[in-house]
Amino acid sequence: MSANPLAPPRLRFPADASALTARIWPASATRTDDGELAIGGITASDLVARFGSPLYVVDERDVQARAARVRTAFTEAFARIGTRAHVYYAAKAFLTTQVAAWMTEAGLRLDVCTAGELAVALAGGADPALLGFHGNDKSDAEIARAVEVGLGTIVLDSHEEIGRVARAAADAGTVQRVRIRINSGVHASTHEYLATAREDQKFGIPLSEAVDAAAAVRAEPSLAFVGLHSHIGSQIFDESGFREAARRLMDVHAELVASGPVPELNLGGGWGIDYTEADEAFAPEDVAEALATIVAEACTERGIPVPEIAVEPGRYIVGPAGATLYRVGTIKPVTLETDDGSSATRTYVSVDGGMSDNARPALYGADYTARLARASDAPAVLTRVVGKHCESGDIVVNDEYLPGDVHRGDLLAVAATGAYCWSLASNYNHVGRPPVVAVADGTARILVRGESIDDLLARDTGVVAG
Repeated sequence: MSANPLAPPRLRFPADASALTARIWPASATRTDDGELAIGGITASDLVARFGSPLYVVDERDVQARAARVRTAFTEAFARIGTRAHVYYAAKAFLTTQVAAWMTEAGLRLDVCTAGELAVALAGGADPALLGFHGNDKSDAEIARAVEVGLGTIVLDSHEEIGRVARAAADAGTVQRVRIRINSGVHASTHEYLATAREDQKFGIPLSEAVDAAAAVRAEPSLAFVGLHSHIGSQIFDESGFREAARRLMDVHAELVASGPVPELNLGGGWGIDYTEADEAFAPEDVAEALATIVAEACTERGIPVPEIAVEPGRYIVGPAGATLYRVGTIKPVTLETDDGSSATRTYVSVDGGMSDNARPALYGADYTARLARASDAPAVLTRVVGKHCESGDIVVNDEYLPGDVHRGDLLAVAATGAYCWSLASNYNHVGRPPVVAVADGTARILVRGESIDDLLARDTGVVAG
């Protein structure tokens, strides 16, 4: 067999369509002696027999190890330049009370974006003083709640938020620490929807207005200016964007130091992970060293103290530690004409989930890797894994080579679904959101239970009690 002409250039024809590439799959993912996929010491068939499908599976030890690795990398890199680094877990990637507890145990802080995320983080035991609150449209109630619980830092996303947060803090009789989110103008090399520092978008205050915004914050007795914040996007593989954003922020940081204390600088997150063989993710140690070098050199050139640094990884910590298990349904080969006038076949493999449990392919064309849970030595065929929803764009994995003997009833696993899959899940077509199960050392426990039909009807006020 050879490569299918319908396959994209990035997708190589596999020598073994059952092989698991370690950097893409959860750390504990392996195949048993009889070839079945196991995560955390539990086979896919056992997990589905207990919890059903679709099923989100999270490698608990992998999450904890990745969190610890990031913290160590940044602590050590910035200690070498004489300062401290604070790692905030970007909770929007995936948050449950247990995840909040894992992050706290690993010595990380948390970033939240809504009252709901704040409530989950607090319920998970997070110290409110070690939380940050993001968002471009925080409600008055959310701001008041953040101030009330003693939230560590509120990130101001617009000029008008300065007065609103100041009033909430004054009403509470406290001084609220704040950062200013700056739109650096650096264009991340990523999908347009993931680039968050372009001039024409909703996040942040333009770099040219940063000094005036800081002056407005400093003029409010109920606010304490902590520093600037930047986030240039997500799923980024080119470090040049991070370097340029840091350089621009340091220019403004130095200008602000001349008129008052600026104790911290938040450089955001957005490091990419490996979803496919074609991806080449950063190691956290490389990111930490690069940013530490930039900050140290910039401070030396400008003759200013090195600030404390904050970063905000989310996807890196939980993304590769997750996988989703599906049950295969309809198999449909489709023969198409190629550019050279010949024909080729793509096999559509339907599964019992789809865009309701992973919206990322439909949102911005995200690519994933899939494998059958069982091993097979059948010749590989080009497939498109699709969901059960009434949308042509309901695609789970756009292009993948799977064994040609894939059939109804097979279990199929999709790698690197720990970030932004459960978080973006919906009830489209009145499908219940799947459960989330943590696995470790041969045991499994539910982090979030799945939704039943009764759950879907529970909020429908037209249901007649019987």
